[in-house]
Amino acid sequence: MTERSEPWYSAPDAPLQVSLVKVPRPVMGLLMAGDLPGAVAESGLPLAEYAASEMMRGTWRRRYHQIADDPTSADWVTRTVLSGDVPIGAAGFHGPPDERGMVEVGYGVDPAHRRRGYAKAILAAMIRQAEAEPSVTVVRATISPDNEASLATVAAFGFVHVGEQWDDEDGLELIYELPLA
Repeated sequence: MTERSEPWYSAPDAPLQVSLVKVPRPVMGLLMAGDLPGAVAESGLPLAEYAASEMMRGTWRRRYHQIADDPTSADWVTRTVLSGDVPIGAAGFHGPPDERGMVEVGYGVDPAHRRRGYAKAILAAMIRQAEAEPSVTVVRATISPDNEASLATVAAFGFVHVGEQWDDEDGLELIYELPLA
């Protein structure tokens, strides 16, 4: 990987530091089954109830099967997010960069840790990760039009509204992109 110059956008202050920790595929299998104790035992990771919640099970299921179909996606998809040793959410890209160098972010903050600035810290970490990969030229976020918190988060980083799409699972989504230098 080559170093990139400073980003052209102005990242908001993100005083919180987070770590994006890879979740091995067997642990994803345990989480998609709702087996939090088994996932913790298998991985040694501190995981909260949120990781095995009904909402997250679908994410783990998609990524578990995605990695089976495309092992190269394992380095890109959902990770657990830690603040120190405290699990505060999950984040990852939907997969490796596409033919135009675009990666789409997905992240969620455990409800017990929301409204503290973690979404901005997670997005900042994901943008840094994307910038470190020379093949990535664009970071995309798709957001429900009524998700004011996520809309404000991407706006703070200078993401630009470029369109909309229909997602069979989530309904109408607004598409935002951030070109990288």
